[in-house]
Amino acid sequence: MSPPTSGGSRKESNLARLLGSGAAGISELAIFHPVDTIAKRLMSNETKIAGSSQLNAVIFKDKAAASVGKKFISLFPGLGYAAGYKILQRVYKYGGQPVARDYLTTHYGSNFEAAFGKKTGKAILASTAGSLIGIGEIVLLPLDVLKIKRQTNPEAFRGRGVLRIVRDEGFGLYRGWGWTAARNAPGSFALFGGSAFAKEFLFKLNDYNQATWFQNFVASIAGASASLLVSAPLDVIKTRIQNRNFENPEGGFRILMNMAKNEGASAFFKGLVPKLLMTGPKLVFSFWLAQTLIPAFDNMLAKK
Repeated sequence: MSPPTSGGSRKESNLARLLGSGAAGISELAIFHPVDTIAKRLMSNETKIAGSSQLNAVIFKDKAAASVGKKFISLFPGLGYAAGYKILQRVYKYGGQPVARDYLTTHYGSNFEAAFGKKTGKAILASTAGSLIGIGEIVLLPLDVLKIKRQTNPEAFRGRGVLRIVRDEGFGLYRGWGWTAARNAPGSFALFGGSAFAKEFLFKLNDYNQATWFQNFVASIAGASASLLVSAPLDVIKTRIQNRNFENPEGGFRILMNMAKNEGASAFFKGLVPKLLMTGPKLVFSFWLAQTLIPAFDNMLAKK
């Protein structure tokens, strides 16, 4: 069996973390990529939507008048980028947070406990580990940029392939990295923190890995909802930075000022409703699946 960590939770093997988080990423991609495309296109829209015809044009772009089948297929642009980004992101995030949590527990667990108390300290430690992993997620930013441009602004490619774009743009693919880190830090803190607090105080679990599938599901809802609400304004800015044409970039502060001036405060929460209703379940699903599968894979591997 895997050795216990301080704080009462059993440490899963890194292979179990890889398998569980990878399976969650693949499952999420297969089911929710069209939903992600809709949310990104709504967040990128800078005009007021007055009717269903305009809504169709925003969501389906040049396929707004096409058949239902073609409309549906149009929601899968950039699937190759999405596959690379989403699977790597989930493996890194869901598999990496336990590694960061173990490190913080070993070296700073007593500090968190002294500062916040045993139960709260353990939950905040898990939140902090998630926040650190969220900041480091910017290494995957180029794949996210390519995915979002394919979803919202395919004209930016102008017939260029991936290798040509990487060669032409270089570090320009990391444009908006600061805003991405600023979004991910509180968003990931809230994601893992909401889940940890639910397990700690709602279900009173000493070992989070002992959570049932239902407890993981409820904890995932708490974490995902908190994460989406906290990160919404910065997510809109990040998306608008990334969906610009390569040759016509725009800085985050200029986007922020233009949004405040031309669209009002509500612009910072554009796409929040579909994110909560559609992207929310996507995040809940993958987070729940990862939290359920990682201990399950660990148990299977331990029996071999």
